[in-house]
Amino acid sequence: MSDTVLRFDTLEALRARVDAWRMGGDRIVLVPTMGALHQGHLALVAHAKAIGRRAVVSIFVNPTQFGPNEDFSRYPRDTEADLALLAEAGADAAWLPSVETMYPTGFSTRIEPGPAAEGLCGTFRPGHFSGVATVVTKLINQVRPDIALFGEKDFQQLQVIRSVVRDLDMAVAIEGVPTLREADGLALSSRNRYLDPREREIAPRLHAVLADIAERLARGGDAAPLVAQGIATLEAAGFGPVQYLDVRDAQTLAPVARAEREARVLVAAYLGNTRLIDNVAVVPAGRTAVSSSKQ
Repeated sequence: MSDTVLRFDTLEALRARVDAWRMGGDRIVLVPTMGALHQGHLALVAHAKAIGRRAVVSIFVNPTQFGPNEDFSRYPRDTEADLALLAEAGADAAWLPSVETMYPTGFSTRIEPGPAAEGLCGTFRPGHFSGVATVVTKLINQVRPDIALFGEKDFQQLQVIRSVVRDLDMAVAIEGVPTLREADGLALSSRNRYLDPREREIAPRLHAVLADIAERLARGGDAAPLVAQGIATLEAAGFGPVQYLDVRDAQTLAPVARAEREARVLVAAYLGNTRLIDNVAVVPAGRTAVSSSKQ
């Protein structure tokens, strides 16, 4: 692995380097992040290097996807530590645009995504997916990668991005990468560092409840009573409020009563002051997973 990673702060310099790689026949893979990198992000970098020649990682805490009462100001930032991790992981370039670069004076365009953004996080974070869709579109246009990678932990986000890329005829393949977890099942997240020791002990219950519901659904269970029981179990464990716990079609994100084809169990719940999200795939017994990681 390299002991350095090329750092770019201006779009002109980034494009000159990426264009040179592309002219040399290199396949470019983009990994968008908001920094505060952990092993989940580094797994995305490793996958990028496995499927492409050049891995470009963006680090940008996007203000337009945070609501007025959310944690933009306290979102963890440690650029130098992030760059050291990227160098160790073998990333080729880090793109670190400023807010002024991304949203210069006079910027006035936003993308409003369609049905994939409705419900779930879309209900509780108004405007969030518009901010996500806009910044991801800009990042893809800036880097012009062959492939862009996104973790499946933010499954609704992944489906929103897929719909935007499809609807706008963007020349990039979107690939979802399975969630990386701690040994106790907790999904890796930059926000996990907000958990105090007691909350950290409770947090793995989130995945355990989802996994139990997914197993029962796969055997033909009805979603409604399983969801109700799951919410009660989470609240008893110390989560609250549970913003949503729901079962959705894995492709369309439409609500489903039973898992007749591949589905997802998705949750967003507070543990203390920390909002955690997670999801688990449901593959009905006797069926093979059909929701491809690529689109």
